[in-house]
Amino acid sequence: CLRWNCCTTLGALDEEGLLTRLGRKMAEFPLEPQLSKVLITSTELGCSEEVLTIVAMLSAEQIFFRPRDKQAVADQKHAKFFQQEGDHITLLQVYKSWQQANFSTAWCHENFVQARGLKRAQDIRKQLVTIMDRYKLDLLSCGSKNYNSVRRALCSGFFMNAAKKDPQEGYRTLVDNQPVYIHPSSALFNRQPEWILYHKLVLTTKEYLRDCLAIEPRWLVELAPRFFKKADPLRLSKRKRREKIEPLFDRFAQDQDAWRIS
Repeated sequence: CLRWNCCTTLGALDEEGLLTRLGRKMAEFPLEPQLSKVLITSTELGCSEEVLTIVAMLSAEQIFFRPRDKQAVADQKHAKFFQQEGDHITLLQVYKSWQQANFSTAWCHENFVQARGLKRAQDIRKQLVTIMDRYKLDLLSCGSKNYNSVRRALCSGFFMNAAKKDPQEGYRTLVDNQPVYIHPSSALFNRQPEWILYHKLVLTTKEYLRDCLAIEPRWLVELAPRFFKKADPLRLSKRKRREKIEPLFDRFAQDQDAWRIS
């Protein structure tokens, strides 16, 4: 039922539960529905080369590793790859750096990166490229100066995994208002942007978000109009209505309620 709801929201199924044109394209990829949607959207946004790599990296096992006796050194090496946009772009940077090092295993050991994970990502990427070629989906690059198109493509598939910064601490998921926190290993842990997407939720001492990406809230409305709509500025949310605004206490006033209109 959850998978059916997910596919319907992504536009892969129509109201009768039949595959749409988009859904038929998505079904050709051996991926979870959200990743298939991201990949197809990336061809429309002109960033499929970058998104192919990110999807392959997300589909592989854990990329970074931290030996107990070398955690500080490993953290320093990993931090070199961190990108301000978040973990998805960081994964892209890791793959590009490995590619520039001629896919060297020694480079992986030196940078505390799982060689087996990267090789699996490479194999997945090749498989996805073959499927893209078969269905004549364009392989286009957005370059390395602006990754907004990549982030928008990721929004198109993972909009249900959006969260907003909580004024008190951590974040709140948009779908169910659940309190969550960015994982300490994330490139965004020290930045804490206002709006984020996450790839998965991990429960340890808290509900932690893994693989986080900074986003613009308007992208959610643009890319998922069936799921989100722009709030009416003239209407208050339930949370806002519950907030009671009180003026500062006036110790000279005879009646503390005199300020009220009614």
